[in-house]
Amino acid sequence: MTTFIHEDFLLETDVARDLYHRYVADLPIIDYHCHLPVAQIASDHQFRSLTAIWLDGDHYKWRAMRANGIAERFCTGDASDYDKFEAWARTVPATLRNPLYHWTHFELKRPFGVTELLSERTARTIYDHCTALLQTPDFSTQGLLRQFRVAVVCTTDDPADSLEHHHALARRTDPDTRVVPTWRPDAALAIEDLPSFNAWLDRLGSTAGISIPSFDRLLDALDQRHAAFHEAGCRASDHGLEQIYADDWTDAEVAATFDKLRSGKAVAIDEGRRYKAALLHRFALMDHERGWVQQYHLGALRNTNSRMRRTLGADSGLDSVGDFEMARPLARFLDRLDEHDQLARTILYNMNPRDNELFATMIGNFQDGSVPGKMQYGSAWWFLDQKDGMEAQIRALSNMGLFSRFVGMVTDSRSFLSYSRHEYFRRLVCNLLGADVRRGLLPDDRNLLGRLAQDVSFFNAREYLGLELGRLGMNVERIA
Repeated sequence: MTTFIHEDFLLETDVARDLYHRYVADLPIIDYHCHLPVAQIASDHQFRSLTAIWLDGDHYKWRAMRANGIAERFCTGDASDYDKFEAWARTVPATLRNPLYHWTHFELKRPFGVTELLSERTARTIYDHCTALLQTPDFSTQGLLRQFRVAVVCTTDDPADSLEHHHALARRTDPDTRVVPTWRPDAALAIEDLPSFNAWLDRLGSTAGISIPSFDRLLDALDQRHAAFHEAGCRASDHGLEQIYADDWTDAEVAATFDKLRSGKAVAIDEGRRYKAALLHRFALMDHERGWVQQYHLGALRNTNSRMRRTLGADSGLDSVGDFEMARPLARFLDRLDEHDQLARTILYNMNPRDNELFATMIGNFQDGSVPGKMQYGSAWWFLDQKDGMEAQIRALSNMGLFSRFVGMVTDSRSFLSYSRHEYFRRLVCNLLGADVRRGLLPDDRNLLGRLAQDVSFFNAREYLGLELGRLGMNVERIA
């Protein structure tokens, strides 16, 4: 039987194959948004087993296993590493036509060299082979980043974090992969859980060395941490929100709302929305002042299963696509910044596919000619991070804007094996271009097409984000 993930996988035309193999296959990766644990990178962590690197924390796989009738102890519970893996292997054949079937076999082939299909029959051989490789230097966290040619990793970090692991990584001389933080201040808006919110304020104040009894002092602490992130190499923020908050507010209203929250009193919904709108606006001003890129991941309906949430906690695969209002608050939020020329470079990601054209047209309202592609419609995210979703995002951006200025793919993952998503994206881009040539919709000009493929795979992100790259990304030039 022909190997499933073969060298020309997804490449359906001669043009697509030429574009991929000649122009983009060997380009480094800029992962400007992910959730990799920076402590594991700093310690050059070695994973004990394939389960530890592949299944622990992977809510995509847990959802599929539950749907396949697998008991929770094999997903998040106390089953042994091999028993969990065997349960996953038993599930994989049931994932045919689910994106997990592609991701699974991509990640087994690279970096492990496994070309067998995973099933209950092949589980033990594959598990033992991969677990043995994980004990070798090339399969430590930093070893894997080198294998995947990752030039820079932007982790996702709370303002209250000390950044100690980032400081340790920054002391390395001439690293292969540069690792920098990303500012993720979602906890400042998480006012629905007041005990957790106030505990976070205490941690933030401790890290910043600032007592936080008032809203003004909160802003002081946040600005101090924002500056510290900048000093640590951070050049981007990220916000994970149901929707943008853009209600009108007064400073007095917001200060009074914060006083209530700080004293442990719940506030009315409209008060909370005004507080969130004021804080989001302030974050955007900080990003603009320091020349950062701001990212907004919008539309996830999180933690919907109360019973399982009580048992498993957040981020356990209990989320779905949401149907929140997007257009008017997003336009109001961006316009309020643009009105005073304080709108930073911005990347918008949507969760609901109904919003593809909405987001693709919204960015066009605020392009100002100052930076190519200043406003970006971000890569297909979460449930849309698969073949159909990626192609739909590319079509919407191509039809409504300039795909040639797109900053490309991110992993948005907690897994060190997820860099195959960049390869997947690059193959899809080349295949779409090749299909257009075959249909007579684009000229068969390999240099023109090759430059586009290279730009959306690497060079646009390098130029847009302005990050300092590790050695793996230095001195890389376009192929003419």
